[in-house]
Amino acid sequence: MRLSAKGRYALAALVEIARQTQRGEIVSLVSISERLGISKIFLEQTAALLKKSGIIKSTKGAKGGYQLTREASRISALDVLASVENTLFEKADDTVFSQSPATEAALREKVFERLDKAIEACLSSVTIQDLLECADRQNSAQAFMLNI
Repeated sequence: MRLSAKGRYALAALVEIARQTQRGEIVSLVSISERLGISKIFLEQTAALLKKSGIIKSTKGAKGGYQLTREASRISALDVLASVENTLFEKADDTVFSQSPATEAALREKVFERLDKAIEACLSSVTIQDLLECADRQNSAQAFMLNI
């Protein structure tokens, strides 16, 4: 499976938004852009999709920015990717249907449908909170290694 940059950046941005939301802060796209090295224009497009799907909300004004609409533990990777990836669960094109419908049915049943279900199960089981905690552990481990 290959995710677009939009999907990967949406997940990364939400980790940063979750970090700030836990502190009761609102985070600007400029700060996310600077922290993650992602184009602000690209983040604006991604944020618009996340806002439309109800994952984040925006506050306007000088101290405006974005916050999660619910706890990070209640936002799955599937929620995020389904919001920004147009082709996440597109059905596979026919492979050999015109020549061998039975083979086509076998491919769908034994490979394509199973793969879709496995991906959905995996993405449903990972939350933004999980990603935030993992990133924090990685930061702690890197800081420890730098101090040695």
